[in-house]
Amino acid sequence: MPDVPRTPERPGSADEQAAALIAALTGRGETVAAAESLTAGLVCATLARVPGASAALRGGLVVYATELKTALAGVDAALLAEHGAVHPEVAAQLAEGARERCGATWGLGLTGVAGPAAQDGVEPGTVYVGLAGPGTRPPRGASFVTVRTLALRGDREMIRTESVRAAFSLLGEHLT
Repeated sequence: MPDVPRTPERPGSADEQAAALIAALTGRGETVAAAESLTAGLVCATLARVPGASAALRGGLVVYATELKTALAGVDAALLAEHGAVHPEVAAQLAEGARERCGATWGLGLTGVAGPAAQDGVEPGTVYVGLAGPGTRPPRGASFVTVRTLALRGDREMIRTESVRAAFSLLGEHLT
């Protein structure tokens, strides 16, 4: 994994990032929700550790099982059948689903393989982080979605933790 410098947008720990995000979201009067697969609720749990998180954290969907990605987050079943659960478009649809179903300003979607073994031919450390948010261009009310691809190294816990940090970084970049 490349050495990532610490910056105001990417403080040293997930807890520091979470505190900065909660402060920024609260200051803007905005909210966030997450649909999490490989992190299984770690994004929301980390945000919820911040005092005052309830002002910005709407909720989350733990969609560890593939069929729950469709049932709870609205991911297209045909997409899952064709490409599997670890795919950039799945992350995008998870982010949109979290945003829509939880009524949040921002939605995060995470899918990937934490290991130790490959899943459906996808190697451990392959992670996709999606972000859905308010659009800045017409039509009014339209949203945008972006996806970041990660190739992480380490054990399960390291991959899951770095996935959370990457999701927080992606959201932070769009809040500044």
